[in-house]
Amino acid sequence: MSTQQIIVFGSINMDFIARVLRFPIPGETVIGYDFQNLPGGKGANQAVACARLGAETMMIGCVGSDIFGDNIVTELKNSGVDVSLISRNNRVSTGVALIIVNKTGENNIIIIPGANGEVGENELMILEGALEKANILLLQLEIPIDTVLQAAILGKEKKVTVILDPAPAQKIPGELLRLVDIFTPNEIETASLVGFNIDSWDKASDAAHIFLKKGVRHSVIKMGSKGALLTNQKFEQIYPSVPVEAIDTVGAGDAFNGVLAVALNEGKTINEAIQWGNAAGAFAATKKGTQTAMPSRSELMVMLGKFSSSNRS
Repeated sequence: MSTQQIIVFGSINMDFIARVLRFPIPGETVIGYDFQNLPGGKGANQAVACARLGAETMMIGCVGSDIFGDNIVTELKNSGVDVSLISRNNRVSTGVALIIVNKTGENNIIIIPGANGEVGENELMILEGALEKANILLLQLEIPIDTVLQAAILGKEKKVTVILDPAPAQKIPGELLRLVDIFTPNEIETASLVGFNIDSWDKASDAAHIFLKKGVRHSVIKMGSKGALLTNQKFEQIYPSVPVEAIDTVGAGDAFNGVLAVALNEGKTINEAIQWGNAAGAFAATKKGTQTAMPSRSELMVMLGKFSSSNRS
């Protein structure tokens, strides 16, 4: 097993999660039936997903000097994440996410960036030093995209594997795409980037080839309960998921990315890594919350066993 670090450079949020039977329409008030206040942020979620499997994981990002920041950093540390390089910002609050989950596990999310929106030169200097011991750099888009670009440049300079989860969906500079080793959008993010709906594997393949032409080495389009599509210059393959009863899909994509990174860091092929990611995403969808939904290694192995049984049947 590799002893090199996985560095997650990105967002750290406090999540406020409301559960409802159905989403309200504009102007409507609906009654919810559950509420949780939990640590989140795509960066922090992915860091926890890595650390839960025993990977040496460092989180680099920024929180406010408030109780939310204190609580999140403590929770990350308790999950096994190295939090020594997380910075504090006295001018703004810790980032927050307002999340509504319906009875089928679908979600709507509003992000208030707070300290995440201030991630910049200071954190990039921290990252540059930390990359000396790193093997993989995980990035998302909940911090300023110019900062993400500079982080990817540093990752390439240090010859680490750069994985980009392009969420939330937004326009991505071509220069950034050319620096990405593994690109992991879901259907919605893919559709936003290519301008057409991703409602079939063929459409996903069309989109993936657009990403390859823009410089991405491996396109991994996450298709939710259907599975994932890997496309690179040598081959293309569908990796089906295994049916689970989803109750909350909020953390599924982050579980996929974190566990994908761990598998690669341990020397697994990208084929094996995607299977691990699919299993992790399926597991997370069966649990409430985000960081609390990330699988342990034993839980992941059980889910992988279910995948094997499903694929043989």
